[in-house]
Amino acid sequence: MKKEGSENRHRGSGRLPQVSILGPGRVALWRGSVGPLVVCLAALAAVSPQLVRGPSCGHDFDFHLVSWFDCLNSWRQGILYPHWTASANFGAGEPRFVFYPPLTWMMGAALGAVLPWTLVPVVLTFLLLAGTGLAARALALEMLDDAPATLAGCAALFSGYALFTAYERAAFAELAGGPFIPLVLLFILRDRKAPASAPAIPAPAIPVWRSVFDGSAGPLALAIAGAWLSNPTVGVMACYLLAAVALAVAVTSRSWAPVLRGSAGAMLGMGLVATYLLPAAWERRWVDILQVTNDPGQTLENNWLFAVHADPALQDHDAVLRTASIVAVAMIAVALGGLLVSWLRGRLPGDPRWWVPLALIPVAVLFLQFPASRPIWNLLPELRFLQFPWRWLLVLEAPMAVFFASAVWPGNGARLWRRIAVGAGCAGIFLGMTAFAEKAFFQVCDDEDAAAGMLQTYRAGEGFAGTGEYAPLGADNSLVAAGLPFACLVSDPATVLGIASETPDSPPAWEPGQRSCAATFEATQNQAEHLRLAASTPHAGFLILRLRTYPAWRVRLNGRTIYDLPRREDGLMAVPVPQGPVDLAVDWTTTPDVRAGRWLSGLAVLTITALCALERNLVGPRLS
Repeated sequence: MKKEGSENRHRGSGRLPQVSILGPGRVALWRGSVGPLVVCLAALAAVSPQLVRGPSCGHDFDFHLVSWFDCLNSWRQGILYPHWTASANFGAGEPRFVFYPPLTWMMGAALGAVLPWTLVPVVLTFLLLAGTGLAARALALEMLDDAPATLAGCAALFSGYALFTAYERAAFAELAGGPFIPLVLLFILRDRKAPASAPAIPAPAIPVWRSVFDGSAGPLALAIAGAWLSNPTVGVMACYLLAAVALAVAVTSRSWAPVLRGSAGAMLGMGLVATYLLPAAWERRWVDILQVTNDPGQTLENNWLFAVHADPALQDHDAVLRTASIVAVAMIAVALGGLLVSWLRGRLPGDPRWWVPLALIPVAVLFLQFPASRPIWNLLPELRFLQFPWRWLLVLEAPMAVFFASAVWPGNGARLWRRIAVGAGCAGIFLGMTAFAEKAFFQVCDDEDAAAGMLQTYRAGEGFAGTGEYAPLGADNSLVAAGLPFACLVSDPATVLGIASETPDSPPAWEPGQRSCAATFEATQNQAEHLRLAASTPHAGFLILRLRTYPAWRVRLNGRTIYDLPRREDGLMAVPVPQGPVDLAVDWTTTPDVRAGRWLSGLAVLTITALCALERNLVGPRLS
């Protein structure tokens, strides 16, 4: 609002007031765009080593790259929501897309459709880091001015854990959770019932049920949905974080409304993604999903802070754990130090509803890093599924960034040079973090693991090793032979097709000269989820298909559906066939749990639409 004194001064001076050629609306738009632009430039700086050297081939790089290849190939075959990763297990496939959340494998495939594959990991990393910074900035804006909030956004994406995840681990799915955790915090903490300038309404005048509908339940549901679509571990953390923060806000505000709003947001968010979440939960009984927690290096007990093990097989694991522990200590120290300095400088908001829950997060994360927290890990459902206690550092990124920015940024009365000096100093720290990440975390790609080498192997149809937790129950991935034909005719369904390799950790291999097949056949239609074979068999027996068994497959032989196929130790499908003409069709079907998930997602969409209309009616008049 223009002040009267200012207007009178212009009149008395005889000069016209200065008017921007952009107009007030464009000036405001430009000023509002500076902060997000700075965050995006910071994300670009964070990935600059990968722009120069190529992507970092971290622990999960190959897994994600193959998923992008297979998703894009399925799209080109007309399958909009793929379920089957056809190149896994050397072409025998696995139901990876049923269980692994779709956000990153769809984003990677979409980028791969328009960009060279060597750029896709770098661009995806940039987008996820930028999203993390922008979400943390949005959270910080509720407590800080624009400049320190922008600094908080930059601090979040340059946090040790974000760079560790991007460079050392190449864990794109976990990196994708970075934008959603700050949004969960934002929408459970923010009170949109009335602007700050509105007259206060006595608490008894607003029923608890009505205070739930403050315009945040819908966005909160979307944030929870995004967390689950990023990574199941992120979804678990987001739900427990939401429950804890809602309870803390309820205590500080002396109202059950945050708990009710959080419960509604969590249920609706999980309902939105029921199309993915329900089949992933239901169909776990069909695969050996427990392998994900049975690996000694991935059990909770072997990943406490700075743990050291005598087993030589865990030597590499302990090196990574030591790095993660150092990152954890550094981030917790920055968060608690920033909180202390902010408190001493009087920078904390007067409303404890904002800063108390954020202040409790680093304390809780620190406690969860030690064996004393084991009862909590064992008591709360699905919490052990996180495997690594240090995964909670993802939740710490935004609170740490907020307290850091609040502590170091000069006050409103500070001179411009102090702000420039602090900004330049922080920029130097962030660039130093990037240089450190390149030196300490960057993983150089071997030729066969680089994007070009992986793409060459994929196009050659050789396939890749499978993932243990997606193997059929009782099957062993290490027994799946490489180089198999599409169909192999045998008399005994238990026939071993490949010959074990003398090279350690190499799969068995099949060659025609081994004579393990009486006849071989290639598919007349070979798509990811639709396969056809028209042939004539010289004798009755079993066709061993280069395809892993799974209950969602429907097998039809000469027009008749086949059930109760014999089991093999390698998990390949064995179909009994007669002598003579064979018309074999194997198609992916929609199981009842998938249909139920679609109905639940549709119901959640309708509920959120109705909720938004209700919130507009309840909140709108108070905001006018």
